[in-house]
Amino acid sequence: MNSMQAPKILPWVAKRAGISEELALKLWRRAVGEAEYLSGQTAGSEFSGLAVERFLSLVEDETSPAPSLLNPAPQLSWLCRHQTRVSLLSLLAAQNTYRIWQNAWNDLSWPKKAA
Repeated sequence: MNSMQAPKILPWVAKRAGISEELALKLWRRAVGEAEYLSGQTAGSEFSGLAVERFLSLVEDETSPAPSLLNPAPQLSWLCRHQTRVSLLSLLAAQNTYRIWQNAWNDLSWPKKAA
């Protein structure tokens, strides 16, 4: 299993979910193992994003309210999914800007020959 360090938000997530930090650390280690298995990687942004997403899902599963409870634990996975979407949109915008710049540069620098 990967020795990826636990995120600094682990105590905060544990407190918000109403679980112990020890349980949160166990869930983190499980999430890292699952992310490694699913992604086939042990490093990189895809791996770490998947590890955090799996961790938040495991925390939600652990704190799922029983049918008789009235106050469920807050759901946290939406935050991770939203952050991932926002970061992907930024990268997509940067990539599109680069392509526009590259095409404009090519049009200015290399005029097409008349046939």
